[in-house]
Order: sequence, then C-alpha cells, then structure tokens
Amino acid sequence: MEHLIWIIPVAIVVILVLWAIGTFNGLVSKRNETKNAWSQIDVQLKRRYDLIPNLVETAKGYMKHERETLEAVIKARQTCVDLKNAGNIGELMKAEGALAGSLKSLFAVAEGYPDLKANQNMLALQEELTSTENRIGFARQAYNDAAMRFNTAIEQFPASVIAGFGNFRQVEFFEVESPEERKVVKVSF
Repeated sequence: MEHLIWIIPVAIVVILVLWAIGTFNGLVSKRNETKNAWSQIDVQLKRRYDLIPNLVETAKGYMKHERETLEAVIKARQTCVDLKNAGNIGELMKAEGALAGSLKSLFAVAEGYPDLKANQNMLALQEELTSTENRIGFARQAYNDAAMRFNTAIEQFPASVIAGFGNFRQVEFFEVESPEERKVVKVSF
C-alpha cells in the first residue's frame, strides 16, 4: 500500500515533465514555422529587388528627362535591400511602402512614353513584377498566419510559463502602416 502512495506523485511529475517537453517542442516548431514563412517573404522580396534594376534600365533609354524618378526607385530599392539584410521588420515595412510609392511614380511617368509602353522588355518585366507582387502578398499572408499562431501559443496559459522560461518572444506582423501603402501598385504600360 505504501508503494501506491508514491506512484501517484511520481506519475503526476512524469505527466508534468512530458507536458512541458511537448509544449516546449510545440513552441519551437511554431517559431521555426514563423522563420520559414519570413524566409518565403525574403525570397520574393529578393526577386522583386532583382527585377527593379532591369525595369529602370529598360525605362532609362526612353525616359531621359525623368532622372529623379528613376533615381528615387533605385534609392528606395537599396534602402529595402539594406533593411532586409539587417533583419529589421518594422523599418523594412516602412521602406517597402516608400518603394511601392516610387514604383507608382515610375509607372505614372512611363504612361507618357508610348514607345516604352510597347517595349517587349518592359511588358515582360511588367508581367514578372505583377507576378512577384502577388507572390509577396501570399508570402506576407502566410507569414502573418504563422506569426499569429506563434504569438497565440506563447500567450496562452499554461504554455506562457514555458514560453517565459524558454525565452520565446512575440514576433512582429508584416503590416502596411499607411493607407497610401495599402493601394495596389499599378503596373500597366
């Protein structure tokens, strides 16, 4: 009978240890899912950043008097590349808005150049950029979904206790801050 008295506390401790291990591993899995989702955004942003110099070079031959517009696009792109490499999500979100704005300006100015609008290179780049923008949108949605699952998991009790001990911290959502940034980049030539 005395042996049975010790079995219950030992069983409770074993269950608690197994629960803690399972919870910790679940949080690690969700954190890695979030990192993977961010990597998908990263891939698509790199694709966009690689397309922009080609777009500017194609437009440059036609838009000789629009140097400021072209330079603004290149500068905004470089800022985004630098911030992406630094891993600063909050600042990158702001810079992405500026890049979208400079691309809108480029496309608006390009409307005045009929030869540019008909250029096959420009049409191909337009298609690639449109496709890339869609991919970025999907990747952002997947990232935000993963971030929500991770943040929810580390906030819910009793997992929040394990999250505190395991030094799990909330991740930022990839959000658009200003109404201007929420507008779709028009890429028609």
